[in-house]
Amino acid sequence: MKKFTTYNVTSKDIAKKWYIIDADGIPLGRVAVKAAYVLRGKHKPTYTPHLDTGDNIIIINASKAIMTGNKTSDKIYYHHTGYMGGLKETTYEKMMEKKPVFPMEAAVKGMLPKGPLGREMFRNLRVYEGAEYNEASQKPEKLEIK
Repeated sequence: MKKFTTYNVTSKDIAKKWYIIDADGIPLGRVAVKAAYVLRGKHKPTYTPHLDTGDNIIIINASKAIMTGNKTSDKIYYHHTGYMGGLKETTYEKMMEKKPVFPMEAAVKGMLPKGPLGREMFRNLRVYEGAEYNEASQKPEKLEIK
């Protein structure tokens, strides 16, 4: 009988690349799904659920990502101050005025695993409000969203 072996990825085998996504005119959710997919490493044949095999992602023009329907006024972000009765809520419109990068980061973060591995993967994400970014020396490849 033929014996099969399983290929196990080690930290030495992981090669990280840099990708850039332009979110201008694309729905926020579609950008977040593609970013989370690449951050996890699911686009690679060496994907391993318990390791950070994903690549680095740069998202530019995050403030120009669109929301369909009435989500700009209906979507609400919650946070708690830590005090009694301290649950605060902010709509998407107000959040875009205060922190235009936060909705994109929150969407991607929610799609990553919870715990130490997810936090490690989230560190590989860079989100910028405009078209300028600091990681030009990394020579990122453009990632198209259909």
